[in-house]
Amino acid sequence: MLHLSQGITALNRAIFAAAKWLVYAIVLLMLWEVLSRYLLSAPTSWAPELATLVFGPFFLLGGPYLLHLGGHVAVDIVSAKATGGLAKVLQLVGLTLAASFGAILLWFSIPLVWQSISYGETSYSAWNPVVWPAKSFLPLSALLLLLQALADAVFIFADRDAA
Repeated sequence: MLHLSQGITALNRAIFAAAKWLVYAIVLLMLWEVLSRYLLSAPTSWAPELATLVFGPFFLLGGPYLLHLGGHVAVDIVSAKATGGLAKVLQLVGLTLAASFGAILLWFSIPLVWQSISYGETSYSAWNPVVWPAKSFLPLSALLLLLQALADAVFIFADRDAA
């Protein structure tokens, strides 16, 4: 079980490492839009929307590994002072909440993505791209969040760090 948990963490680390580069694509898209609009007087209809569609996966795919790092915003007044068994219990409570959130999000997002695919949903803008590729990152990231919460619980029970 420990090896599986380390594999889940390694997968989320690799996805995080790849997803963080999407911010550069977003910057380039917005830069192109600004240059097109103000220097060429030819604004694009696609660059701002594509930047928005790329931002979703960028934001979502970082979450599972950020959970492992403890990088989410937290009110840790009690847990920062807790030691020993109480600290582990509080960590497990937090991971249970994260896993529950991931499971609920996964449960409700799969039908939405499936409906988007089956209807050929578009953004209804001037550019009008299909949106299911961007929407499909929601259940994927929810699954990865759920798996990372379970992996971190295994690390707590094994009294080890994932490294």
